[in-house]
Amino acid sequence: MTEDRARVLANVILGVAVAGAGCYVLRTPPLRRVALQLAVTALTASLPAWFGREVRRAWKESAVV
Repeated sequence: MTEDRARVLANVILGVAVAGAGCYVLRTPPLRRVALQLAVTALTASLPAWFGREVRRAWKESAVV
């Protein structure tokens, strides 16, 4: 087996495992609620932080020296 073929096979196996875990989470109400809460937390925490970093970076790049 070549390295490229092994890499493709590993990616397929990981993809199937992720899809299976996703289906299990979506079909189990308590896990679905936890996943939704984690997604909301991730979005509400990461988006403002990303926006702040972008504003600071743009401010620094726009400075005329």
